[in-house]
Amino acid sequence: MRNRIRSIIAFTLFITVLFSCSSTKYIAEGEKLYTGGEVDLKLDTAINPQRKLAFEENLASLLMPKPNKKALGVPWKLLFWNMGGGYDTSKNLVRKFLKKQGEAPVLLSDVNREYNENLLRNRMENIGFFNASVSSDTIIKGKYASVLYTAVPRKIYRINSLSYSIDSTSHIGKDILSVKDESLLKVGSNYSLDVIISERERIDNSLKNKGYYYFNPDNILVEVDSTIGNHKVNMYVTVKPETTKQAKEPQRIGNIYVYPNYTLGSQGYTRRNSRNMELYNKNIHFVDPKNTFRKKVLANHIFFEKGELYNRYDHNQTINHLVNLNTFKFVKNNFENSPDSANTLDVYYYLTPLPKRSIRFEILAKTATVYNGSEANVTWSLRNAFKGAETVTLNVFGGYETQTGGKVNLNSAYYRYGAELGITWPRLLSPYKWAPSKRFIPKTYLKVGYEFLNRRTAYVLNSSTLSYGYMWKENDQKQHDLTLAEIIYVQPRNISADYQAQMDTVPTLKRIVDPQFSFGPNYTYTFTNSMDQNRKHTFYFKGGVNLSGNVLGLIQGASYKNDETRTLFGTVYSQFVRVEGDFRHYMKLGKSSQLASRLMIGTSYSYGNSYSLPYLKQYYTGGPNGLRSFRARAVGPGSSAPENIGANNYFADQTGDFKLELNTEYRSKLAGFVHWAAFVDAGNVWLQRTDNNKPGGRLSKEFLSELAVGGGAGLRFDFDFLIIRTDLAVPFRVPYLPKGERWVFKDIDLKSSKWRRENLIFNLAIGYPF
Repeated sequence: MRNRIRSIIAFTLFITVLFSCSSTKYIAEGEKLYTGGEVDLKLDTAINPQRKLAFEENLASLLMPKPNKKALGVPWKLLFWNMGGGYDTSKNLVRKFLKKQGEAPVLLSDVNREYNENLLRNRMENIGFFNASVSSDTIIKGKYASVLYTAVPRKIYRINSLSYSIDSTSHIGKDILSVKDESLLKVGSNYSLDVIISERERIDNSLKNKGYYYFNPDNILVEVDSTIGNHKVNMYVTVKPETTKQAKEPQRIGNIYVYPNYTLGSQGYTRRNSRNMELYNKNIHFVDPKNTFRKKVLANHIFFEKGELYNRYDHNQTINHLVNLNTFKFVKNNFENSPDSANTLDVYYYLTPLPKRSIRFEILAKTATVYNGSEANVTWSLRNAFKGAETVTLNVFGGYETQTGGKVNLNSAYYRYGAELGITWPRLLSPYKWAPSKRFIPKTYLKVGYEFLNRRTAYVLNSSTLSYGYMWKENDQKQHDLTLAEIIYVQPRNISADYQAQMDTVPTLKRIVDPQFSFGPNYTYTFTNSMDQNRKHTFYFKGGVNLSGNVLGLIQGASYKNDETRTLFGTVYSQFVRVEGDFRHYMKLGKSSQLASRLMIGTSYSYGNSYSLPYLKQYYTGGPNGLRSFRARAVGPGSSAPENIGANNYFADQTGDFKLELNTEYRSKLAGFVHWAAFVDAGNVWLQRTDNNKPGGRLSKEFLSELAVGGGAGLRFDFDFLIIRTDLAVPFRVPYLPKGERWVFKDIDLKSSKWRRENLIFNLAIGYPF
């Protein structure tokens, strides 16, 4: 491990030196490589240093041109360009490829300082610093150069009064004045061009929802008088005199035409022969001679009605719904003046379907500490299967995993294959009519699956699943998933004699090959506002409840305590209530750093027909997305020690009926696409009832003293479309050690190869852990 770390450090230093030496290779005599610009604000009054820094960074982001892209402080794209021969125009294929991946040097001579000074000055004026001034100086260091811009904002101008110069007797005047109390322009606030633009858009949006289709934000004029003195301005809102009469009149919806099977031609969107037009529900004209879609289904996603005032909400809702049916390749709508009525719009929807059938093939590689394998997936899709925008998918998969390190054991290798058939309806199939939200399309799903898993020297598992339920979004932040019926049936076969013998040594192994049969509903609720980039604090919560056999077990009087377990279809079924929650908090600490934290709680109650949760429903922790200083399924339950099969043959499959996990991680950007993180994780799982084979595994009042704790650091390579994560972690607290010896800081010995081998855990994963 030490030699590997030394090699990585040496390689990094070599690459850094190589970059530094070659970055100016093709810079001509007298030219300088431009390394970027900085802005230094000279303020008259004291200001919070963070706000000043944020203001400077905002201004600096406007500067042009941008310097060559860097990673770890080195212009890596420039290196590729240099390796491709620089300004050499030869047609060598290797050099052409390298040059294409890179970028030419950005030179000092490319920088127009006067342009940037005006740019910064205009930006400051746009936020109220009318008397701002900007100067600049060039800083040269050898073959490199940067520019320092000194900005003096001076005193800001604020709004003194706001008036509306609008005809209050006209329809449009009344509609604008009716929402003036919602104005974004507030007396006492600083002048801001961005706020003025937003105010014009606010007025336009309000008018759009009242029928003014032809109105636009440019029709609003905000006049500013800055001559009143005392660094204040008066503002006057009016409608421009040149605004057309049509823009001032609300429009009504006329005829609605839908082309569900439209083929886009070379002439663009044009009206086709409408001889086969059909009027549906006295509201919508369909042009679909081949009856590719059921009219009722599409009509449910069109929110306009003939005769109503145009409004932007129904306009956007209809487009969003048609797009999110995932059936159409293109969705286009046009509004045209009706030839029959004044101030009336005829609406045309041109819908171009996606290919009815498609197939996708994927090959995945999987790697872990000592396990490697691959998996292949083939997914066949049938769109608009029953002429109601339904989607049928058939996924066929197969894979294998083998142990490539450590001591080989019975549980070390497998191959698996199976299939899943799914149907999704873009509506709720229910005897009760209810619509959770008109904004989003609810879905009904049915899935049936089968998997065959063969651990070649141990056992075979046949697994069958069936689920039927609903998914819907309440709003942008809240989502619900109600599975009315989930059935899981797992039947073991061909248990080898060697595995049977090992079960006598490690009774936990028997849990894996127990028949499993659970059925019942489950519900999941998800809330998140993490998509709001302007918040300092954002949250994510996912909670759910899973039930199995509850009603049937009560009816049959099932009781494992009295040896009266009941069966369904000849198989003992599980009876439990399982509740879990995943709460995450993200706090911005700066432009490119944050503190991310997670709390996971899982609890359950098994009764009647069950002593504990079935194996597939039990909780576990450890691994790259949990306690990263412990291997997956290697912690707990409670203070129970990990099992071993034979000498040093570690068996990681520790599970429980309860779970508690806490994680916190500081994340920050190093340079370019390279980020880093430092983290601390804690957690464990516990049993509901005493298990003689897992001493110390039952949940007790001392559960906090049984938490496993670890920490570490790692790099994240964020390529926008893909995040590769590496973590190196060590345990801080080991719960199965004797009390008083569980904190292991004193045992950390990076110089010891034995300690590193037993305690350093390296995780390679895709994406963030939470």
